[in-house]
Amino acid sequence: MFGTLLKHGLRQGRIHLIDHHGRKATYGSGTPEVTLRLNDARIGWEIGLNPFLKVGEAYMDGRITIEQGSIYDLMDIGLANTNELSGAWTQKLSGAANRILRWWHQTNPVGRARENVAHHYDLSRELFSLFLDESMQYSCAYWPKLNISLGEAQQAKMRHIASKLLLEPGQLVLDIGCGWGALGIYLAKTAGVKVIGVTLSKEQLEVAQQRAKDAGLEGQVEFRLQDYRLVPERFDRIVSVGMFEHVGIKHYPEFFRQVEKLLKPAGAALLHAIGRRDGPGYTNPWLRKYIFPGGYSPALSEVTPWIEKTGLWVTDIEILRLHYAETIKAWRANFEKHREEIRKLYDERFCRMWEFYLIGSELSFRYDYNMVFQIQMARGINTVPITRDYMFDWERKEAAREFPQMPWKEGRAAE
Repeated sequence: MFGTLLKHGLRQGRIHLIDHHGRKATYGSGTPEVTLRLNDARIGWEIGLNPFLKVGEAYMDGRITIEQGSIYDLMDIGLANTNELSGAWTQKLSGAANRILRWWHQTNPVGRARENVAHHYDLSRELFSLFLDESMQYSCAYWPKLNISLGEAQQAKMRHIASKLLLEPGQLVLDIGCGWGALGIYLAKTAGVKVIGVTLSKEQLEVAQQRAKDAGLEGQVEFRLQDYRLVPERFDRIVSVGMFEHVGIKHYPEFFRQVEKLLKPAGAALLHAIGRRDGPGYTNPWLRKYIFPGGYSPALSEVTPWIEKTGLWVTDIEILRLHYAETIKAWRANFEKHREEIRKLYDERFCRMWEFYLIGSELSFRYDYNMVFQIQMARGINTVPITRDYMFDWERKEAAREFPQMPWKEGRAAE
């Protein structure tokens, strides 16, 4: 069954497939080249019927062995041939079922949203500290140059976001999905604003609160364990980074209604989220089951219609393409560097699961359909200037102040 799928769906790359009896067959041509051994009688059938779930499970459980090449090579081949593999009749049926059920998969009422967040973000904080940068930002960094560090790229991301918020001292800012608190603390320090950050992760909340205390910002930055739908205040600015992917498509109307409700008349908001360039789809079944239950990365065509139904203006949209691929590449290098420590925290199966997750995520941004979008919104037509110069001017000035040792030419990083 697996061999039939490869015979009809493999156009780039070569796989030597060895079944549990030791029989070998070769599919495809060129590079990458992988030799894959199936270790039991059932796994070939399971992968043939549902490769987008079962390859990851088989790798986690040791039911397949890669004897030549690497798991990165195998996933590279898989993503390069996604369209062809998805064209098999079995995958057409599976895809149709996933599209029909995606409304159920993405149901995230207040209680269930908390459970889904805990599944991933309440893992050991030590795990995240081992592969993230020092600021503990678990979202796409911004790379004005590729030869800077992960920490510098994450600092550049916060600076890039702040440039779009038109911040003034004393303003009240809401950070929806505040993570471990880095962005809220940065905005408070840099612009003198007051920040309320909300998260559904107890682990993230404890770290964020301690970091605000350590920074001497307890009176200026407040972090809460609270659903964004239950926030009562009104704000001058709202920002959300890496949280929208957990909202679920059926909840987009209430998300944007809440943003509109919470913004003051002269308020503005910025939404930073993972999206897809190929139109509406569904979450990869392995990713949904093991990493992000309830998660979905939408197409812009699924987002902007709901903004249009509010009183909000869409005042700017930016698409970041390869920035997340570079970010995850850095995370993956850190993960491998500390793999033995992570294995002791959990076990080898967990390491394989996260290895599979990080590789698949990187490749999906590098070669497939994923990207990141930043949407700026405002309550009024005159809230933000009519040209984008203010963003560039603020960002260049702040970059030169934060990193005076770096060569800046007309405010941009010298190549």
